[in-house]
Parts: sequence; structure tokens; C-alpha cells
Amino acid sequence: MVDSGHPERRREAFFGRLKGPKLRPRQAALLEDRLPTLAIDPTGPAPADLTELFPVPVEATRLEIGFGGGEHLLHRSGEEPETGFIGVEPFVNGMAKLLSALDDQPRPNLRLFQDDATILLDWLPDASLASVDLLYPDPWPKKRHFKRRFVNRRNLDRLARVLEPGGLFRFASDIDTYVNWTLRHAAEHPEFNWTAERAEDWHTPFAGWPGTRYEAKAIREGRTPAYLTFRRA
Repeated sequence: MVDSGHPERRREAFFGRLKGPKLRPRQAALLEDRLPTLAIDPTGPAPADLTELFPVPVEATRLEIGFGGGEHLLHRSGEEPETGFIGVEPFVNGMAKLLSALDDQPRPNLRLFQDDATILLDWLPDASLASVDLLYPDPWPKKRHFKRRFVNRRNLDRLARVLEPGGLFRFASDIDTYVNWTLRHAAEHPEFNWTAERAEDWHTPFAGWPGTRYEAKAIREGRTPAYLTFRRA
């Protein structure tokens, strides 16, 4: 694994590329100047109340792990100004894309973390999140790479710890093997209950879903997305 930016930890749940094509000058400048004003630093103690992370009053905090280009996170944080959002994305180009959008559409209820999500999850206080979204994560489709999938018992333990009772873990994917994998691991975990009551429930996008480029690509290529919601006991 690659060293993280935090000397006491190594990346545990991120195995992809950290950087893609060369950034445009504006994007590089935003990473240098804008990101530090929004970034969470997990080397110090976490606040007892996560709402303290935001300069505006918020009633609850939501987390999105691996936000890609940030389309969903930007939409949600604009749709729910009374909610605080934390977005995690180690991929430099994805972070730069979101920062470019934020330059035109500021979100005072948004904070960012550019590293492995497990570092942040272990820093967060118990029962501090209303929901966690994991949307179209890398499926690692080859069997020898299944162990790299974010959904596993250890990470579900992490999510169960930081979610408040009744909090939601939402997962979306167009890869059948990862959907089945997630259903099995969540079913085996004592703290999560799948909320679906009928097939339509997991074929219907989450309420307020804006769509993402990953979803559009999946549909173009003939794959059917699944939308799973689990409630923390």
C-alpha cells in the first residue's frame, strides 16, 4: 500500500490511482489555496459535535465516501443547506473538479478530506453521522481483488460506530457481484438492517437522486444500477 499523508497510518481502503491527467493551472491553484480552507485535519482531536466543523448552523452531518467528480455531493449540499456534508476523495483530479465547481457555487455546509476514508472514520466520534453514502465505488471485479472492496466486516464495524442509531448507509452500484457482496456482508452484520420491502425499492434511485456520470455510463452500457439502503440498529 501507499503511504498516506498521515505518518501514523497507511492507506487501508484505497488502492486506485491518486492522480490522473495534468491539472489545469486554475485547478492546481484551487488545490493549493482553496482546499486547505475546507479540509478536515484528523491529526488533532475530533470535536464532540461535528456541527462545529461548519461555519454555518447545521442540524446533522452526512458523509460521502469517494465522491468522484462531486456531482452528487454538490447537489446534495445545495439541496440541504441545513445539513453539514463531509466528502472524501483521495483522487486528486476528482477533488480538483469539485473545487472548481465550488468556486462558482460555494457550499459553507461542506468539508472535504483528501485521503483514505478509514483514516477519517477512525477519527470521527461515535454516533456522529446521520448517514453515509458509498456510490459507485470501485468494484474490483476480479476475484483475487475482492479483498480490496470497501464493503467488508471491518469497515461496516466502522460505519456502525460512527452512525447514529437509525442512521442510514446508502450504497449504489451497477456491478451485480458487488451488490450481492454488499447484501451478504450487511446481512451478516448485527448492526445493519436492509430497508427494502419489494424489488422496486432497490431498483429505484434514492429520493432526490440527481444522477451521476458513472450511473449514466452504466445505463448506456446496459447495466442496471441497484440502490441499497441499510439502517443502523
